[in-house]
Amino acid sequence: MAHQNRLAPEKWLENYADYLYTYARLKLPSKEAAEDVVQETFLSAFKSAGNFKGNSSEKTWLVSILKRRIIDYYRKEARKHERNMTSYQLPFYDNGDYQNHWIEQRAPKSWSADEGLQFDEFHQILQYCLSLLPPKHKVVFIMKILDECTNEEVCEEVSISVANLWTIMHRARLQVRECVEKKWL
Repeated sequence: MAHQNRLAPEKWLENYADYLYTYARLKLPSKEAAEDVVQETFLSAFKSAGNFKGNSSEKTWLVSILKRRIIDYYRKEARKHERNMTSYQLPFYDNGDYQNHWIEQRAPKSWSADEGLQFDEFHQILQYCLSLLPPKHKVVFIMKILDECTNEEVCEEVSISVANLWTIMHRARLQVRECVEKKWL
């Protein structure tokens, strides 16, 4: 408890609520989910204030708790809605002379930033496309791509093997790319 005096829970809302909400909103599908996760973050931080070692800033510590709450959110969603993969599984020919080559209709389109891309527009499309991923794929994709977690962190957090991680990432990237191309390009 020696480090608890470094924390100022009475100032958390004032100092960090907006930042944490904005961070959560970028990672979660709705403002309600972001509000809930930020509230859970503050509650969790308050309960574990005695564990704060002072090795990072208060803000960094709260963000790390928030990241865990976001992962927990997607885990709960994954348990609720395990879905089968769709046609996104097969963007390549699976046999014959063209095995492992793109199916023409599924090949990536070229992306160009000068096509009027606006960050808000792209963010909305990306959020929509992420919402279409199966929950476990979404968690893995967000942790690996958006949160830049290591393979080990992702595998440990989601309880999957490295081989499964790469399979999930491959499928998620294909699905997100195809969705973005359809909705944006």
